[in-house]
Amino acid sequence: MHVLRVCAALVAILITGTAAPAPVMAGGIEMSPAFKPKPPVRKPRRRTPAPAPAEEPEFTPETQAAPAAAPPAQEAPTTVPPPQTTTAATAIAPKSVRRAKHPPAKNNCRNTTRFSTWLAGFKKQAAAEGISPRTINAALRGMTLNRKVIARDRRQGFFAQTFLSFQGKLATKNRVLSSRRKIKQRKAVFDRAKRQYGVPPSVITGFWALESDFGAGMGNFPILPALVTLAYDCRRGEMFQEELKAALQIIDRGDMRPSQMIGSWAGEIGQTQFLPTRYLDYAIDFDGSGRIDLFRNDADVIGSTANYMKNLGWRAGEPWLEEVRITGELPWKEADLAIKHPRSQWAAWGIKRVNGKPLPKDNMQASLLLPMGRSGPAFLAYQNFDIYLEWNQSLNYATTAAYLATRIDGAPPMSRGRGRIPVLDGGQTKELQRQLVRRGYDVGKIDGLVGAKTRAAVKDMQMKLGMPADSYPTPRLLAALRRGR
Repeated sequence: MHVLRVCAALVAILITGTAAPAPVMAGGIEMSPAFKPKPPVRKPRRRTPAPAPAEEPEFTPETQAAPAAAPPAQEAPTTVPPPQTTTAATAIAPKSVRRAKHPPAKNNCRNTTRFSTWLAGFKKQAAAEGISPRTINAALRGMTLNRKVIARDRRQGFFAQTFLSFQGKLATKNRVLSSRRKIKQRKAVFDRAKRQYGVPPSVITGFWALESDFGAGMGNFPILPALVTLAYDCRRGEMFQEELKAALQIIDRGDMRPSQMIGSWAGEIGQTQFLPTRYLDYAIDFDGSGRIDLFRNDADVIGSTANYMKNLGWRAGEPWLEEVRITGELPWKEADLAIKHPRSQWAAWGIKRVNGKPLPKDNMQASLLLPMGRSGPAFLAYQNFDIYLEWNQSLNYATTAAYLATRIDGAPPMSRGRGRIPVLDGGQTKELQRQLVRRGYDVGKIDGLVGAKTRAAVKDMQMKLGMPADSYPTPRLLAALRRGR
């Protein structure tokens, strides 16, 4: 699951829509940095400590020596004792998600500090914050930099696809059917989670299917080397330093050994891909077994996911996304996730349910979402859709996950829109972004990805040019910018 939701890089993905081939997975999709829960500074609850590794002197807060060159980073140490059968975790949710305020990603930065110097300083800082020196030694001994992780983190190619292409590869019929089977198999657990947290089974299984195909694709990457590398790298170092500390706290309290931390190259844990801060604060022992297991225990996966979503602000009993029919003439500037109107207003503008029936003329607030402009599929995005964007800030991912949940609940397949949809390729989108920057707009990184800043700039430019302001970049808009209009 969760993606630190969070935009980001999915590099290798197998495409399938049937049950037999290897599944398509969204693992490694970056969670939204703006919404990462930051773990509090806490004294970890320790199990019986293990002896310090014989190969290396025990780290103490006063020690700042560089780590040994061996063993390789991929070889996880095994000196921390195995998880024990007691835990302080309960199904009592914190009052609210603690959102860390990390700086934006520095996409063009360069690392200037030696890795060994940085790691020695990080060990000292972790010890000062209450993490056991024995855990620090066992988890970080012999750690080396993994440049492949840095390369993956800086690539964004998967998100350059159009929404229809993206959702077609991820919101497959196979995932709809497998989600329905899982809900049937674990009905009692899902029912209890819904009573306790208000989150429907379809919403949980939608994320579960996308993140790991119910455990089939959790990833096989050693998490600690990934977190160490991302914490050192200048691009999102502050964010991942908090994640690395949380991972050490998880080990310190006895939930996992370092060798058991296997998952995504982005450091995510378990079947719904919790980053360590998310795990530390919201993973729960939902079946009362005495330990938390997000790798193999369906009940803990279901309860922990529901617990987290409730703390993000999920509103029980309310919808999240609904495909609708739109007319050819609308006040297009109102089609914006930042703008909400009551359904009665959308109905007055001629919007209907996808089956042609009228919308309820009530005061339920919703935004009009046009992920591919006024010619593409159209949705009403309700307040619960905001939770999807907190899980992952990619609009393509959030809309796909929300749509998949509606399909699991029985919604018909998505319309492909009204006629031909104009599309810019990646190179044209970069050119559009450069044209907007020349006109004073902040589009973020010029990367060919249509993020929130690019959409806002496109909308403003469309309004200035007298075009339908649906926030969707088109060849017509690019041509107008080329002409210098």
